[in-house]
Amino acid sequence: MLEDISIRALIADDEPLARRGIRQLLASRDEVEVVGEARNGRETVNAVRRLRPDLLFLDVQMPELDGFGVLSALGPAQCPAVIFVTAYDDFAVRAFEAHALDYLVKPVEEARFGQALDRTRERMRSVAAMELSQRLSSLLSVEHQKSLTKDAKQRLLVSTSVGELVLDAEEIDWIEADDYYAAIYARGRRHLLRESLASLERRLDATRFVRAHRGAIVNVDRIREMRGDAGDTVLVLRDGTRVPVSRRRRERVSQRLQVLAG
Repeated sequence: MLEDISIRALIADDEPLARRGIRQLLASRDEVEVVGEARNGRETVNAVRRLRPDLLFLDVQMPELDGFGVLSALGPAQCPAVIFVTAYDDFAVRAFEAHALDYLVKPVEEARFGQALDRTRERMRSVAAMELSQRLSSLLSVEHQKSLTKDAKQRLLVSTSVGELVLDAEEIDWIEADDYYAAIYARGRRHLLRESLASLERRLDATRFVRAHRGAIVNVDRIREMRGDAGDTVLVLRDGTRVPVSRRRRERVSQRLQVLAG
């Protein structure tokens, strides 16, 4: 039986929905006090130095400084215990496991969240907590950052009625916003992923996918034509799907198609 321990936690994620989700999962954990939130890498570094939390929920991919940049800026001496929050696929998960780190894969499941937090509590009660910060430095190598980023952009992990499905980027036709979810159209089916389009746009290969409007991302290889329709602009995909193009994104989409055709 673990003795009670008070944990001061900081939540770092550029997505408000993700930060709120972690807060909700922590609401029933009396031993954890959320002392602050950070929206990007720079804020995270400053918040850690100012608030000195015991535990950091750290999103791997954030603006200005990603999770690896945050750890590099802090260094082992200033770094608290870390639970990574990541949208990366199973390749990255295996890398985290190899370094004995805790991690949560978006969308975060309550049971897995509890396991990660309990494991962290055990480490924080022992010498292993100090060893953990030392291990973080091994994740800062350039090769790890390149390989993790590359594989993260190539695949998306979605839940189905029978388990988990790994979608390669080239299989995706287009993606649309659906409330708090993203609806991914691939392999002739529609899959829901609890992740914002802004987050997906950062993860997907910018040379392969283009944001048509605030509610849609399109695989440029699936575009048959861009045409005017009653004064508006639409993309017609190879399967006949019509995706509107906003006025402020029309020029960028047009340029991308010219590059593709050139």
